Amino acid sequence: MFRMPVSFMIVTLAVLAAFFFVDIFIIGRKPHIPSTKECVHHILFFIAAALVFGGIMWAIAGSGPAIEFYSGWLTEYSLSIDNLFVFVIIMSNFSVPRKEQKYVLSIGIAIALVLRGIFIMLGSAIVERFTWIFFFFGAFLIVTAVKLLGGENGDEEYHEPAFIKILRKVVPITDEYDGQKLRTVKDGKKFYTPMLIVFSAIGTTDVMFAFDSIPAIFGLTKDPFIVFVSNVFALLGLQQLYFLLGSLLDKLVYLPLGLSVVLGFIGVKLIMEALHGNSLSFINSGQPFENVPEIPTWVSLAVIVLSLSIASVASIAGMRSEEAKQIK
Repeated sequence: MFRMPVSFMIVTLAVLAAFFFVDIFIIGRKPHIPSTKECVHHILFFIAAALVFGGIMWAIAGSGPAIEFYSGWLTEYSLSIDNLFVFVIIMSNFSVPRKEQKYVLSIGIAIALVLRGIFIMLGSAIVERFTWIFFFFGAFLIVTAVKLLGGENGDEEYHEPAFIKILRKVVPITDEYDGQKLRTVKDGKKFYTPMLIVFSAIGTTDVMFAFDSIPAIFGLTKDPFIVFVSNVFALLGLQQLYFLLGSLLDKLVYLPLGLSVVLGFIGVKLIMEALHGNSLSFINSGQPFENVPEIPTWVSLAVIVLSLSIASVASIAGMRSEEAKQIK
């Protein structure tokens, strides 16, 4: 397996860290509701950045790692869009002032990125030592795909994690916001504002979604660097997408179906890889299934692009059909 030059990885991580710093502490600190123009410019910039990065990777490491990155990025980005359903519900449940929502999303996504990084390191170590874990990952993704296909995506209602409920009991928290402040003074006493709960809710909820997305991307690449940067590029621009598509998310009715096809395909691919490199003694006497074919990464990319494209076009067509009916 080709390993990326250490200098390339360091520069990449430094640039991505700079993106997040500027987004959170410079742009995000200014309370405002992003305009449609601002959202579109940010989204196009980060999409272009991902495409350019993949091109640079192609030039440095060849087509294999680049296609792995594009496949992972598209999968993670699509799953992140699905996460926006829950973000909308969280913002509504906690009555976050709209002008502060961009800042809240920035911090929440940064928290999620750190936690995902830890999850990726653990996952990479497990995958490297125990290849049989792909049986579990594959089965999990197939079950998730079936649930999505049946409409069981869990986006209709947000349930507070146990961690948030415990936090409410042990930490003094007010019911009122004080701008972007995490702590405030009320009647001479120091309290945390609801911002603490919102940050925790978005960060932990995104990690819960990572239980789908991280196994999915490990089905496309085993390189932890590609796994991580794919997640970073998927999260960059997510907050602008939140404001741009917030009112339209419930109309993307076929997106879960497209995602179910992607997750199901990757689940099957993982199980095939597990069979191909089988070492479990109770399966085929511990011998690998040499006749099981390996699915090329470019085939995975084609399936992902085709599935998501059809789902998006079908959703847009359905949206326009509904609008036409309302006009009549």
